[in-house]
Amino acid sequence: MKRNIPHEIEPLKALQEFTTARIAIGRVGTSIPLKQSLEFKLAHAHARDAVYSELAVDKLTSSLGQFCVPVLHLHSQVTDRRQYLQRPDLGRRLNDASLNLLQDYRTENDVAIIVADGLSATAVNENTKGLLDALIPLLSGNGFKLAPMSLVEQGRVAIGDDIGSGLNAKLSLILIGERPGLSAADSLGAYLTYNPKPGLTDESRNCVSNIRHKGLSYKKAAKKIFYLISEAFKLQLSGVELKDNAGLIAES
Repeated sequence: MKRNIPHEIEPLKALQEFTTARIAIGRVGTSIPLKQSLEFKLAHAHARDAVYSELAVDKLTSSLGQFCVPVLHLHSQVTDRRQYLQRPDLGRRLNDASLNLLQDYRTENDVAIIVADGLSATAVNENTKGLLDALIPLLSGNGFKLAPMSLVEQGRVAIGDDIGSGLNAKLSLILIGERPGLSAADSLGAYLTYNPKPGLTDESRNCVSNIRHKGLSYKKAAKKIFYLISEAFKLQLSGVELKDNAGLIAES
């Protein structure tokens, strides 16, 4: 028998305006309504597709080339997607050919920007250009010297340490596809590390996440990233000791 329980659902309805999480979806008997059930299955399919999506290499190369710096095509030690998912350690390190390529471009630089597929190349393909269109003018206009940009296949966050160190950059910024969820399969993350070098762990980084059309806008993300980069250079550190006080500064 169908049981209506509006008194349990109604208080949560207002929250739907602020989140795409599955709340207040109702119930039919002991299950959820058919429409919501089908939407859940579709979201799960999108998440799986995102994990196995591939970088649009040609399109991204063209987009990155608009910023007038060399674009390096690099690859992790992973050989295929299955190994990428099973061996995260191999996705954190460059293969020998990529390490050798970096040596040809090793000069003194401020910021090395890295674009890697991560767990959602879909997120990278859809959001990288919009974010960089907002971020690059902030960096260039304030005197930061950009290293060659890197486009990395089968990479994880820590691969930015190899690349930043190899390019002799003071700071690495890796834009990477975040793990898809059931409400977002296209979320881009930005991780910055001051004084990048192999062997660092996550407490050495700062992260700006959920960069996408229905999440954190490109303009707001760019301002937040630029603020963190500026503070990292001022304090000569990143990670847990670098706090995001941009909102407090704006309010004061």
